[in-house]
Amino acid sequence: MNDVLRTLREARPVELAPDAPVDPEVRRAELARAMAERPSGPDGARAPRARPRRALPVWGLGLAGAAAAAALVAVNLPAADGTRGDATPAAGAPVRTLDAGTVLLAAAEKAESRPAGTGAYWYVAKVQSGYYRVGEPGARYTVVDRSRHESWTPREPGGRVWGRERRLGARAATPADAALWRRAGSPSTFTLEVPVAPGETGKLKPMEASTAPGPWQTSSSPLVDGDKVFWLGRNVTMADLRALPGDPAGLKAELLRWYRGHGTEAASEPMPADAWLYRTSVGLVTDMPVTPRVRAAAFRMLAGLAPVVGAGEVVDSRGRTGDAVALDERTPLGTIRHRLVIDPATGRPLAAERVLLEPASGVDRPAGTVLSSAAVTAMEWTDSAPR
Repeated sequence: MNDVLRTLREARPVELAPDAPVDPEVRRAELARAMAERPSGPDGARAPRARPRRALPVWGLGLAGAAAAAALVAVNLPAADGTRGDATPAAGAPVRTLDAGTVLLAAAEKAESRPAGTGAYWYVAKVQSGYYRVGEPGARYTVVDRSRHESWTPREPGGRVWGRERRLGARAATPADAALWRRAGSPSTFTLEVPVAPGETGKLKPMEASTAPGPWQTSSSPLVDGDKVFWLGRNVTMADLRALPGDPAGLKAELLRWYRGHGTEAASEPMPADAWLYRTSVGLVTDMPVTPRVRAAAFRMLAGLAPVVGAGEVVDSRGRTGDAVALDERTPLGTIRHRLVIDPATGRPLAAERVLLEPASGVDRPAGTVLSSAAVTAMEWTDSAPR
């Protein structure tokens, strides 16, 4: 079996048990020894990424707007492109819950051993899934609205960012929701209530959605200021990303230079430093063309943040199983869990998701409801741009 984390459990001595105090260097050495006993698993499958925009993004995910969302994980049906769509997670408790340090340090070892790659463009592909409540009072149900995004960011200054996206169509999220949808007359269009701004949890605005997939839309624009490519506490260049420290302490110190006491938007609410580091670093590992050493440093830095916890084995919105780590946040909706799902065989990030861990009074969604998912399906250097 090519299961790295099972190997870690078998190789780990008593002093490395999750509930025992552990010296970080001891744990790292044991993880390296355990993973040397098994070969790496294959890379994940390729597919498309989020279109870059000039506005600063939420969650520190780059110069691309993130669509906010709400509600359940969807049933595993074929998507408009013929691939498997969103999936219903397994019922009941997670199969296993490893501590965050074990998951993240294993991912760091995998990331550090991966070739850096090269090319003219940094290509990322994602499937964004948002979950929404629709229908009449007493018969409301959840639909998932999905879109596929691709972007190509040039390595050199003065180039153009290319983006391509396609709405994949909305549909009932689960079989129970599908029954209510049929009872409502099987509507082909929905009016969704979405946040007025990315990450906003209060003010909403209407947005129309259809069950039919839309056409591909391609766009292109110059780099912001001629060389800015992503947001990492500030707008950064490719040269800035290449200069990031490759050790956890140095990377943490560099990122905190740009922490201003609030969230990832200038007008956002106050946010603790560890929460800000978590959000920003999730963007770094799921979106940005940093070196393997820096990506590994980000995983190791996250492993050292006290609020980051293990969230168990989960199924992401594309039906892929991974080990999750998370950080919880109190919001008007209730306690939201910001979850990063990692493939244990490759150390690659699978998805960044928001889960309603504990609903606030009056919120009509149960605990454990997935609110949104950004599933990474490709992240690599390439010489090809869209035509």
